[in-house]
Amino acid sequence: MNFSAKHRSEIVSRKSVSLSRRRFLYGAGIALALPRLESFARAESHASEAPKRFLSVYHPDGVGLPLKSDPAWKDWSWFPRGGERDFQLTKVLDVLEPLRNEITIYSGLSHPAVRQVHGHSNADQYLTGAATGGHGPYKNSVSVDQVIAAHIGEFTRHSSLVLSTNGGIGAPRGAQTQSFNHEGRPIPAMNKPKQIFDTLFVASSQDAAAKLARSKSALDFLIDHTRSLGRKLSSHDRQTLQQYLDAVRDTELKLAKAQQWIDTPLPQVETSHLNLDADPTEAKLYFETMYELIYLAFLSDSTRVATFQLGRENGEGPHDLLSLAVGLRGAHGLTHAVKQPNGWKNLGTYNRYQAQEFGRFVEKLKNTPEPNGSGTMLDNTFAMHGSASSSFHLSRNYPIISAGGKNLGFNNGRFLKFGTGNEDNQAGAGITTDAGWRGKVEVEELPLAQLFVTVLQRFGIETDSFAGYKGTLGRV
Repeated sequence: MNFSAKHRSEIVSRKSVSLSRRRFLYGAGIALALPRLESFARAESHASEAPKRFLSVYHPDGVGLPLKSDPAWKDWSWFPRGGERDFQLTKVLDVLEPLRNEITIYSGLSHPAVRQVHGHSNADQYLTGAATGGHGPYKNSVSVDQVIAAHIGEFTRHSSLVLSTNGGIGAPRGAQTQSFNHEGRPIPAMNKPKQIFDTLFVASSQDAAAKLARSKSALDFLIDHTRSLGRKLSSHDRQTLQQYLDAVRDTELKLAKAQQWIDTPLPQVETSHLNLDADPTEAKLYFETMYELIYLAFLSDSTRVATFQLGRENGEGPHDLLSLAVGLRGAHGLTHAVKQPNGWKNLGTYNRYQAQEFGRFVEKLKNTPEPNGSGTMLDNTFAMHGSASSSFHLSRNYPIISAGGKNLGFNNGRFLKFGTGNEDNQAGAGITTDAGWRGKVEVEELPLAQLFVTVLQRFGIETDSFAGYKGTLGRV
């Protein structure tokens, strides 16, 4: 095929602009990914399509589900009351009321292969649906985020971002990561804000660390490099770039403070070094910083897939400190103390805090427009928040919230109930001992894998099954 000189020139020009879009600002061993800008997006071959993004946030230990006969049921039961559109949020989720039209709440979903397994052993299979079991031989399978990452990861510097409060991989049935590769092996999670920031934004070089140590801010090396770029941008893009740099700087300052907490070994954290028992500010700051890093990773298009696990099931560790942010001790212990005075309220208060921080992240995406005019970042992001157990480690009726995805075909503002026999979400409610999860639950639920099939198809992946389960959730 012959091309004219003009045609060849246009191709080279488009490639140059496209490469500029993907370029990083460099300075003194530091690399900062650019946000998506309309000046570059117009010339890209896929400019008409905004990036599709996926986030899954996992929290251990389930949620509070008191019985209807318990006075706490009115305010502190996690699931809403009412119908699909006229649902009423209790005090646990009412922090999401301003985002009502952007979220969907699910009940009646779980993974069939592990419904008789104690909830403390189930974090591993939340995104995989594998029959990991409660004891004996262990084998996992690929997580849904990694299927998506394999499909769209080529467009970003990092195919996925794997985070957790505890970091690493943990152990079988005690995973500290939500992501598993195509061989079912766990992918180590990062948990230190500085490590995550450096992975996303700091170039590797022998003297980069030394130069950073001598600088009050990594961005000081980059400001000069944005000036020449700024002259090539539209006024809208110049404003976007400045907002982006301000957001990065703000996050950098916060993570510098949060690093002091997360870098401290747990025994020291619990003593006088950070005084967390007296002042939970650092725990709250850490949580906020991790979400901000995910936001920046999406905003810079460094990745389009992320997972964030808020602690290991059945294990103390950094995640246990997150409840300090709302003035409570030991996140895991809250589930064992629901029959004590204010027990349901305390657990509900912590679940409310988790929802609040997720909502804050969702609000940021909602307030950030896509550079090509395809709505907001939230419109092109499917973000979910959930756990692999409901009431006191019962591996049924996973409490799940999703947000966004309007441009992916998701219709929000709904409370969706699946299966039969548990329309009021009282199956397993009121359980307060480990004997409860062994009991027989007379309800039918649908496989959570069907939601994942739906998500995969919306991301353009041709499949009709996941984890051995076929079909989609037709109402989603």
